[in-house]
Amino acid sequence: MKILVAVKRVADPNVRVSVAANGTGVDLANVRMAMNPFDEIAVEEAVRLRESGAASEVTAVSIGGPKCQDTLRSAVTSVKPGKYLAPNWDGPRPRLPPTSPPQTEC
Repeated sequence: MKILVAVKRVADPNVRVSVAANGTGVDLANVRMAMNPFDEIAVEEAVRLRESGAASEVTAVSIGGPKCQDTLRSAVTSVKPGKYLAPNWDGPRPRLPPTSPPQTEC
């Protein structure tokens, strides 16, 4: 069995984050980023499964730009040998057409 573990870069849970000055988001200027704690647990469990022989390969994947390299690198230290980083889409996000509610007949 092969295991794929998705890891995400989030604000360190031990750091207090603040709202941006314009009130539209979070100010991440001086916030330390880390791997999602639940993803750390998933990586540890995947490694346990590989060591017990239940899995043959563990791969960590993260979707994001170069800033995700550190998060992925921390996952790979325990996963070895697999890691993948999907490049971040730097262009405008594609706009999906609005969905209309399903039409029901009575």
